Amino acid sequence: MKLASLITASCAAVLLASASPMCAADEGGMSFWLPGQFGSFNAVPGDPGWSLPLIYYHTTADADPSRLFLRGGRVTAGLDVKADLLFAVPTYVFTDPVLGGQASVSVAGVFGRTKVGVDSTLTGPGGRTVTGSQSDSLTAGGDLYPAGYLKWNRGVHNFMVYTMAGVPVGAYQAGRLANLGTNHWALDAGGGYTYLDPKAGHEFSATLGFTYNFENPDTDYKNGIDGHLDWAASQFLSEQLHVGLVGYFYQQVTGDSGAAAVLGDFKSRVYAVGPQIGYFFPVGGRKWYVNLKGYYEFEARNRPKGWNTWVTLAIPFGGKRQ
Repeated sequence: MKLASLITASCAAVLLASASPMCAADEGGMSFWLPGQFGSFNAVPGDPGWSLPLIYYHTTADADPSRLFLRGGRVTAGLDVKADLLFAVPTYVFTDPVLGGQASVSVAGVFGRTKVGVDSTLTGPGGRTVTGSQSDSLTAGGDLYPAGYLKWNRGVHNFMVYTMAGVPVGAYQAGRLANLGTNHWALDAGGGYTYLDPKAGHEFSATLGFTYNFENPDTDYKNGIDGHLDWAASQFLSEQLHVGLVGYFYQQVTGDSGAAAVLGDFKSRVYAVGPQIGYFFPVGGRKWYVNLKGYYEFEARNRPKGWNTWVTLAIPFGGKRQ
């Protein structure tokens, strides 16, 4: 099978929908947007029909004890976060064109475990002071993340626009260090590009977007607008196997606000880079896809930094059997 046909047959299932690592807002040093969720082939149209990407995500991140963060209405010193999450992202690609492109929709759900530790809690509800290290963990379901995409192909050039939202239905309790829900609505929109040359086996993808966050009604905290750029580059070594690099840039462009924003605008940023490997393989006459990628973070500000690993299994149900 030619490389272009192989990728098209599986790209409907490669869509990575919106998700959030610990589902903790910027007030906790984390964002609604999960940097790195878009990768290779992000703008390439796929076969019509249903697909089911399954995504395992592991992250380990921390911040120096001298750094202050707001979590659950508390001002805390230092932060140590670990999470293991599983996302299921049912996706449907429409047959009929929309504005000359290919439309698709998805809804991501998440279940997992997160553990959060702090060196000390400096202030709590009512101004009560608490000292000493504390930790909290939670195993539960998170928020829902519906998304819509529109893609166009022009030879080796592929273009995409998208919009997605965060629906606050996940486990959340004010005052807890560990939560798997944001407790606030969020809207995100942006565009992407993929250069894919089947003859040479070259691929490059990038997605730029911005997130608008609504206020958390339980803490009276409103996160600022976030900007994010995810990118990926790879080279096919065969028709099935590609290897390369991935990375992201995350920058909060407006400050936090609200009665609880006692740390000021608290603008956060983080950058990351790492390796990736992907493989297409046949199952039941259709082409499945598995991808492993990892990111090492640096240049973090007002946000913990560390590393994270993704394992994606994309399962297509629609399209023609090969």
